[in-house]
Amino acid sequence: MSTAVDRPVAGEDWVFGYRGCEFLCSVTTTGPNAFWPHVLYRGGLQGTEQVALPPDSDAYGSPQEAHRHAEQQAIRWVHDRSGDGQGRF
Repeated sequence: MSTAVDRPVAGEDWVFGYRGCEFLCSVTTTGPNAFWPHVLYRGGLQGTEQVALPPDSDAYGSPQEAHRHAEQQAIRWVHDRSGDGQGRF
């Protein structure tokens, strides 16, 4: 998991690594209480090309919540492709 102490704010990208996979994550905003996580898989699984993970249908109320969800989405994505379809954390 990410070891960064300072969490990025909306508009800043950060790299998140999990089980040998690398993701580029970001949070964008469309208003004072509407924050959207974005996750791009960059590499780590053999035979899997770079791909943007599906966007969320709902915004989150804070950048911290959207940040946390971006990393959780990346973790679930790895689990779904590595034999643990349960998406456990």
